[in-house]
This record gives sequence, structure tokens and C-alpha cells, in this order.
Amino acid sequence: MRSLAVIVALFLASLVAGCGLFPDQKDETAGWSANKLYTEAKEALNDGAYDKSIKYFEKLESRYPYGRFAQQAQIDIAYAYWKNNEPASAVAACDRFIKLHPNHPNVDYVYYLRGLVNFNEDLGLLGLISQQDMTERDPKGARESFDAFKELVIRFPDSKYTPDAILRMKYLVNALASLEVHVARYYMKRNAYVAAINRAQYALINYPEAPATEEALYIMVKAYDLMGMDDLRDDVERVMRKNYPNSVYYTRGLERKEPWWKLW
Repeated sequence: MRSLAVIVALFLASLVAGCGLFPDQKDETAGWSANKLYTEAKEALNDGAYDKSIKYFEKLESRYPYGRFAQQAQIDIAYAYWKNNEPASAVAACDRFIKLHPNHPNVDYVYYLRGLVNFNEDLGLLGLISQQDMTERDPKGARESFDAFKELVIRFPDSKYTPDAILRMKYLVNALASLEVHVARYYMKRNAYVAAINRAQYALINYPEAPATEEALYIMVKAYDLMGMDDLRDDVERVMRKNYPNSVYYTRGLERKEPWWKLW
């Protein structure tokens, strides 16, 4: 047994000694100045080497945590995360910068970027994967994007990013309203009329200016009619005929010829 223990000890000692044969990988950025690190990180970002740029930005902030280069790195790393398809990290980086530098001259851009991250994530859901049923989708990204753009518009009405943010907010309102109406239509097909009315009402209350309100009203008219609630049906129909006297739903009904993802 003692000889076996000696052999094992010698084997372990050889392993430890062998580790010295493979020195740690040399850090190419050792000794770089803040300016050098930022320049290399920015070049990597512009070249689409997002992983590399993120690594350089992280090294820059850890080695030189104060000063303009560190602050700019905090902004640029959020953009790099977004371009690298890491939306959660991008949003976290934006939130961190806003918390640390609420009065920074470029904080309006960070609010705008935070909205863009969720906006483009929403586009991927609502546009690119057009075969997925809309009722299976989580509108959380669209709502968070809207809130970020709204905060930008309120806090920085004169920002150069505000006009584009307003346009994106209008799109998101239409998208969210269309989603609610699509869910209401889903319930109508399954004879869940109360649920359909609730979703249509939600769209009307929260997105009154969206184009989807026309269909929401019609869904309520049909649902009340099918439930035999004539007074409520007539009230909603009066509102609809006053606002949409030439609505196609009077003749077409709920049948749709265009794809459901076509928001307008």
C-alpha cells in the first residue's frame, strides 16, 4: 500500500510540474492606455467583431474606471451587446448607464437605444416569424420599448432622437392594439364571447387612436349579438356607425383576406 501511495504522489507531482510547461496566454492589451483600448474597441465594433469589442470595452472600464473613455465605453458596450444579439445584456448596460450618469449629455441616446433593443426584438417576433400565431407571443418587449421611447420623448423633447422615437411609438401602439384584437378574434372563433369582449374593450381603452379599434368595436357588436344582449349591442353599434359609417366589417364580417401580421 505504501508503494502505491508513493506512485500516486509521484504522478500528481508530475501533473503539477507539467502545468508549468503551458504558461498562461499572454494578454495582448497589457500596458495599453485608455485611448489605445478605446480605439481598438471602437475599430472592432465598426468591423462587426462584437465579441472582441465587448472584451476591450470591459477591460477599459475595469482598468480605467474614471474619465470620458470609461463613460463612452459604457455607452458603446450597450450598442455592441445589441448588435451581438444579446438584448438582455444591452438593456442592462443601458439601465446601468442611466443610473450612473443621469445628466450625461448623451443620456438621451441611451434611452433611445434601450427602446431600439426591445423594438427590434419585437419586430423579430411580429415580422420575421410570421407563421407563429400572434396569440402565442408575449407583448412585453413591445410595451417596454414603448415605455423607453415615451420616457425619451418626455424627458428630452428636443433630442434629435425624439422624432424617430415618436414614429416608433405609433407603430408600437398599432402593433399592441392589433395583438389585442387578434386575441379577441381568437376567442370569437371559440365562442368565448365574454373573453372576446374583454380583449376588445382593452384595445379600445388603451389604444383609442389605433386603426384596430374599428375591428374591436365590430367584435363587441357581434359578441353581444350572439349572447342576446341587444341593448349593449345597439349601444356599441351606434358608436361604431358614428365613427366608421363605411366600415368594411358591415359587409365582410370578421373574415380577413390579408395576413394577420399586416398591421395596417
